[in-house]
Amino acid sequence: MVERVTATDEALALINKLKGIHGPLMFHQSGGCCDGSSPMCYPRDEFRIGESDVLLGEIGDTPFYMSKDQYEYWKHTQLIIDVVDGRGGMFSLEGPEGKRFLTRSRVFTKEERKELQIGG
Repeated sequence: MVERVTATDEALALINKLKGIHGPLMFHQSGGCCDGSSPMCYPRDEFRIGESDVLLGEIGDTPFYMSKDQYEYWKHTQLIIDVVDGRGGMFSLEGPEGKRFLTRSRVFTKEERKELQIGG
């Protein structure tokens, strides 16, 4: 089965490190300005998910949510969460590690869109 969100080995290693420090985590990508357009990593109980958020899946046993409005733009793509050197969002947990999560993407194939029941 095709996944809507996946992660690179480097991102999974960082997620595991952060879970060891902070406990259970979650991701949210809002599509807002500045940091909101990046995947943000939070302690699982410190960010409230609302009706306007879509659960895309899990990476490293960590749920990944996206705002519904942004999902409408990205629903034809698979998100690939990666990690690069540098400082990301000031509220995201990876900042002190000198790393930041980054979203890469690829367009789903026709067969994958059919499996996911996405038009187009």
